[in-house]
Amino acid sequence: MVVEQSRDAAVELLAALSPELREKATAPFDTPDHRVWTYLPGDRPGVTLGELSAEQRRLTMRLLEIALSERGLADARSVMLTEAIRRGLPQAEPGSSVDVGSEQRYFLRVLGDPSGMDPWAWRLNGHHIALHVTFVSGAIGFTPQFFGSEPATVLSGPHEGLRTLAAEQDLGFSFLDSLEAGQRELAIVSDTAPSDILTRYDPVADSHVLLKGLPYGELTPEQRQLFSLLLGQYIGRAAGPIGLQTWQDITEQGIEKLTFAWAGATRPGGGHYYSIAGPTFLAEYDNTQDDANHIHSVWRDLRNDWGTDLLAAHYAGY
Repeated sequence: MVVEQSRDAAVELLAALSPELREKATAPFDTPDHRVWTYLPGDRPGVTLGELSAEQRRLTMRLLEIALSERGLADARSVMLTEAIRRGLPQAEPGSSVDVGSEQRYFLRVLGDPSGMDPWAWRLNGHHIALHVTFVSGAIGFTPQFFGSEPATVLSGPHEGLRTLAAEQDLGFSFLDSLEAGQRELAIVSDTAPSDILTRYDPVADSHVLLKGLPYGELTPEQRQLFSLLLGQYIGRAAGPIGLQTWQDITEQGIEKLTFAWAGATRPGGGHYYSIAGPTFLAEYDNTQDDANHIHSVWRDLRNDWGTDLLAAHYAGY
């Protein structure tokens, strides 16, 4: 259902664009910069949400509504609102009738032809959002996926106290606090947190840059429940069928192979970092910049970023 709905939504969106905007918004699936991405400020290929009409932005957001869960969509909108607050844009005013995408520099791009039978993809990239969704032979690749927030907590103004990606932080500390002394010795790999996620925006994530930490197999049943909630903050951003497939992939590879590593402050307020990693799954969270009020979080599929495994199977069938 997600595949068909996404195809229909993409076709409708592209049909609604002028020839000039459609040319900016599209590229061949095998474009040389297919795997070039970043979560930093700056230009990307594609058309910005701010260049689109309200109806065209609605059609763009329809792609997110289909691919993301209700909570994932709320997170994406919260990231966009926080960016608007940071930049002082009109849609950040409480009660504003201006939609969140207006004036925003998030770049939409559709790779390939969604109306055909060949692989295609859509992506929405900008400061603190990077969504890459790939469709191959009725299957979906959902990563790399990045959500961030600057600030993590709004400190002043009409939105004072607003927190974005709060559960990623709160569940991380809750899980850390649940660990016993011996477990903490394994989990806490450094007293100093790195200044950013370690895999950065590399086209291919290298899990070897991460320290292993505490294995899932050494957790108590209660700790495993907390760990699953934390893991679910990343997997749960995806629409139900995508998240379920990811969970099945993790369990088939052996959930006991997952590890949890923590670095930095062990109480909120100081710079802190954690990672969850296994044979196929990698998630990182970092909150160190701007006095630990600036979140970066990423979900990578070590086999299927950009639909790599799906594409290999697809082309092998030819």
